[in-house]
Amino acid sequence: MCGIVGVRRFDGGPVSKELLTDMSAALHHRGPDDHGLWCDGPVGFAHTRLSIIDLSASAQPMTGVTGTTHLTFNGEILNYRELRRDLDYPFTTRGDTEVLLAIYERYGAAGVSRLRGQFAYAIHDSATGETHLFRDRLGILPLYYYATDTVFAFASEIKALYPLIEAPRVDTVSLHDFLAHRSVPAPYTFIEGVRKVPQGHHLVVRADGTIRIEAYWKLPDPSEELDVSPAAAVDLLDQALRESVRDALTADVPVGAYLSGGVDSSLICALVARERGGAGLHTFSAGFGDSRVDETHWARKAALIVGSDHHETTVTASHFQDEWARLSWHRDAPLSEPADVAVYRLAQLAREHVKVVLSGEGSDELFGGYPKYQFARATRLAGMIPGGPLRLLEQRLPASRARLTVALRALSEPTYAERMRGWFAPFTTRERDRLLGGPAQRGVLDPYLAGRGDPLRRMLHADVHTWLADNLLERGDRMSMAASLELRPPFLDHRVAELAFRLPSGVKVRGGSSKWIVKELARKHLPVDLVDRPKVGFKVPLDEWFRGHLREMAFDLLDGPSSFVGEHFDRTAVRRLLEAHTTGGRDEQPRIWTLLSLEVWHRELQRRLVG
Repeated sequence: MCGIVGVRRFDGGPVSKELLTDMSAALHHRGPDDHGLWCDGPVGFAHTRLSIIDLSASAQPMTGVTGTTHLTFNGEILNYRELRRDLDYPFTTRGDTEVLLAIYERYGAAGVSRLRGQFAYAIHDSATGETHLFRDRLGILPLYYYATDTVFAFASEIKALYPLIEAPRVDTVSLHDFLAHRSVPAPYTFIEGVRKVPQGHHLVVRADGTIRIEAYWKLPDPSEELDVSPAAAVDLLDQALRESVRDALTADVPVGAYLSGGVDSSLICALVARERGGAGLHTFSAGFGDSRVDETHWARKAALIVGSDHHETTVTASHFQDEWARLSWHRDAPLSEPADVAVYRLAQLAREHVKVVLSGEGSDELFGGYPKYQFARATRLAGMIPGGPLRLLEQRLPASRARLTVALRALSEPTYAERMRGWFAPFTTRERDRLLGGPAQRGVLDPYLAGRGDPLRRMLHADVHTWLADNLLERGDRMSMAASLELRPPFLDHRVAELAFRLPSGVKVRGGSSKWIVKELARKHLPVDLVDRPKVGFKVPLDEWFRGHLREMAFDLLDGPSSFVGEHFDRTAVRRLLEAHTTGGRDEQPRIWTLLSLEVWHRELQRRLVG
């Protein structure tokens, strides 16, 4: 992976090389191997490189053979060799970067549909006067932009835009969104005026300052569903995932894999081992020193099966305190999940041995892996039940019934879209309105309204466009890049995603089993006890930490006189959350984490901007 930035002025003045240098310096961690600049009057690009393919060449920004196209590119085009064979172009390098220029010069902007991989790139075409931005289909890699009447700028991370923004300010309208999603859904961000290019979109900037943005890809709709037997569906997934893993191993540097001991990462590692003949695979896992959530013994078992050279790290409460603020700066937002810190520690470990690592990310959102998917139909029908009794029951549940609490909170929401969102929402609609003193000023429910087909399909569609893109993939990119490590999720090859949405829901949640099709495929490669064990996930024991090691930190930051949360939220309600959790009467760690994470990020943002 790499870091990219660019500036386009509309007032006729030249782009400053010093400005581009300052912007790209904020992305050094994304590309410590090389740095480059290109300027041509009112347009300029910069690039920081993490060398993965064609290590000694393919410097960027790169100019096409016609001299009129200029590129800065973050990511990997995994089918670049195949594309090169079909292009009549005088290549001077052996990598994938130049292929993007060749594709554009032959097919124009529509050439993006020919790419496989993960990417965010910009092409300036001086012949047409247009600047094009592209973001990959699933949103694996980030791309942000900032526009005024006089300038347009883009970058891989928001922090690279700060040298251009006169006085960056928090967009307080996004507070409602954050309390509902643990992140800010595209196209919005936490910084006023900064926007995300949504997953699978193409943005065009013209010389007059006009901006057009449109989708170039979408998930299949219900009319494209395949009429296949369950066994045939497993075979289709087997073929698609094998091809994706084969592509994901494309690199001129060592490639390893995360191995939690869960089905998804274990399956990916088994396919990698088969592809490589069982040789040279490094795997990595993290534990928390808490038997309730520690899966390292399963990871070791899976490592023995696939024959990998396995490495482990342990994450403690002290690591959270030490790393929380710095990683919030890397994230450009509050850490949405406690596991963000653990993912970073895991990336640090992996970077000691490899430069690229594969993960099992995306399987749950494509194939129905979370427990909530078994309640997809109930989520749709729950509107027939008054929300009041459900809320009353939820308020009386003890801390030990945390999962039932989540279900009741989601099912008590007033609309179908809100109920789908409610499964992952730290705060309900009523709680958000109370905490912030009024309703949201904008709606961000489109992904929950746009899905079609049966209830499971609609829920998966929403999660791919929100939870996956704006939370998990954003986390994966920032935490791995903070360690200068490239992350690749084979489940999120667009061919696998398209297959997932062409398969019937009955092969995803089947016979009371979530993610049935993935588990059936895994049985071909892994022992039954590993496949059928209960799902734990990458959980952190914050419930106990907030009653112990992190208790004082939570009270000091959220209830103190200089608290950003205290300024914008109802202090009494926040204090009540803290006290209810401390006494053990309620498990409020998801909500405490959300608020505390916001506070830590805001303090670090102010410190960095002032400093």
